[in-house]
Parts: sequence; structure tokens; C-alpha cells
Amino acid sequence: MTNDSSPTIDVDAVVVGAGFGGIYAVHKLRELGLEVKLFERGSDIGGTWYWNRYPGARCDAPSMQYSYQFSEELQQQWRWPETYSTQEEILKYLDHVVERFSLRSAMQFDTSVESATYDDKANLWTVTTDKGDVMRARFCILATGCLSTKNTPDFPGLSDFTGQWFHTSNWPHEDVDFRGKKVGIIGTGSTGIQAIPVIAETAAHLKVFQRTAQFSTPARNGPMDEEKEAAIKGEYAAFRARNYRNPVALDVTIDRNAPKTFEVNDQQREAVFERCWEEGGLSFSVAFRDSSLNRKANEEVSDFIRSKISEVVDDPDTARALQPSHIYACKRPCLDTNYFETYNRDNVDLITVPGL
Repeated sequence: MTNDSSPTIDVDAVVVGAGFGGIYAVHKLRELGLEVKLFERGSDIGGTWYWNRYPGARCDAPSMQYSYQFSEELQQQWRWPETYSTQEEILKYLDHVVERFSLRSAMQFDTSVESATYDDKANLWTVTTDKGDVMRARFCILATGCLSTKNTPDFPGLSDFTGQWFHTSNWPHEDVDFRGKKVGIIGTGSTGIQAIPVIAETAAHLKVFQRTAQFSTPARNGPMDEEKEAAIKGEYAAFRARNYRNPVALDVTIDRNAPKTFEVNDQQREAVFERCWEEGGLSFSVAFRDSSLNRKANEEVSDFIRSKISEVVDDPDTARALQPSHIYACKRPCLDTNYFETYNRDNVDLITVPGL
């Protein structure tokens, strides 16, 4: 690995984080013949899927796409049970990958990297951890992603609260039983939209505290369609390449010859929007050729989804409170299963807190 004139190194590369990116980095670097050491703060693999195990947690990218493509054999053999995978299923998949490609021996868990310092003269990284490890390496890959640090808001009174409280990005590994309990959930972003319907099923009463209403459309999740799965596996490389070229880089139905929003009449436009709603997913982004490019075109999409919220939610005041004031997809568009329907339950209240 070294010669007499080279500084001593411990490994060729240090990787930080054992999520999708870190796991693949270990595989790829080993494939290149390099010696690798991975450090992970958690007790096992998974990255964001290790920490985010709140009720209802699942991926909002289709399972057949939210997966590795470096092994055709892996792609062909792995079976996803649902169109959109749960957190638990994603961890099963990652564990299978790590064991199948013998990657675990390179990984050290329950270890936080405290510093990574580069020596310009030696062209080496020195990486230190909270366990006392000091590693010198030619390469340092930070596979920490954008969700590696939680933000716990400084709500007055939180430190004195005598009940149980949880943060969705650091959820307990054991089940949390909400049966018979009064529950408050703060936030209606993508996480809240997934968790609220599930918690409402068992809680005695659920109060949802909302600062900003969010756009969400039905995921239309369900058991994996075997015929669709077989069709994708029959041309997996082309499937991925086609999605990569899509405006939202996901598996959505796109008509490359679609007209612009105002090149059709009101009835035709409504029919296209209805198709997008029934299809689910992120298809509204590409409903028309200019749906994501023209402000007035986007306002048509936004108004349609607002109207759907009013149709679904029985109470007019609650429906209005759930309708975003911004336009669709200027913030991350969310996918849901029975999110808006949940506000029709007798045990659910929506409380809008503008300054939250």
C-alpha cells in the first residue's frame, strides 16, 4: 500500500455514513481494489432510514427506482412488496445488499467522526472519532447526506414537559403505543403527512399543529403490480435512463407531445388534472408541457389540488386551513395515503399556528 518514501496510511479511503451512499461507496472502492473503513454514528446501516422509523415512514419514490443499479443480478432478484416501500422494507433491502456483497467487515458502528483534516504536503486525510480512532487515508468520503443532523426546536416548556415526547428523526426502535392517549404532532411537512394518518388510527385524540399548509397528492400505493415489475425488469437499464431524463427524474407518465396548459379548453384541462389525481404520485409536475415552467399554468394546477382538498375534507374551515397559499412544487410536493381524509375523523383537530 505504501513505499519507503510515502507517509504511513491506515486505509486508502475513509467513508462517513452507512446510508445508501456510504454503502455503495464501500462497494465501489473495494471493487477498485482499495482498502476502506466506514464510520457510522448509528448502531447499524440505513442512514436516514435507520433514524427515521416514525409511524408511516416510507419512501415517496417508487420502489423499483429507489434501489441500486450496480448489480443486474440484484435488480432482477430482489422483490419489493409495495409500489412505495416502507422504512422497514428499505432496511431489509440494505441489509441484504451489505451481506450479499460482504461489506459489513469494513464498517464500524456507534462511532462519530469528530474531525477530518487534510495535509496538503502529504496529500493525506487524518480522521478522528469519538472512540479514539485516528485514521490516515488518501481519500475521505462524507456520505452523511442532508438529513444527518436533527433540529429540535426550542419550544418554551419542552424541558419541563412531564409526558412522553419524540422526535421523528430519532424515533425509538421499540414500538410507541398511542392507544388511549392524547397526542399532539407539530408539523405538516412530508413526515407529518405520513405520520398523522397512522397515529390517528390508535390515538384517543390527535391535535395537529400546523404552521404552513402543504400540497400533497395521493400516492396510490398498493401491492407491487407483478406485470409492471416484470416489464421494468425486462428493460431495467432503459427504465432508469428514461426516468433520469424526466423533469422530476422519477417514473411518471410523460407525454412528450403534450400541449401547453392554455392550448386546451377548460374541460380538456380538467380531464388531464383528474387523470393526474387518479394516477397519483408527482404527475402534476408534468401534466402539461408548461406545468412547472409557467406561473399561470402552475396556478391552474394549484387551484385544482386546492379544490380536491375541499372535496375531501368535510369541514369547510379545516379545508381552507389545509389549502396552501403558495403554488404547487415551489416547496417539496408531498405524497400521502389518506392524509386529508384523516381530518374527517372525530378524534383529529387541526390547529394553525402561524408563528410556530
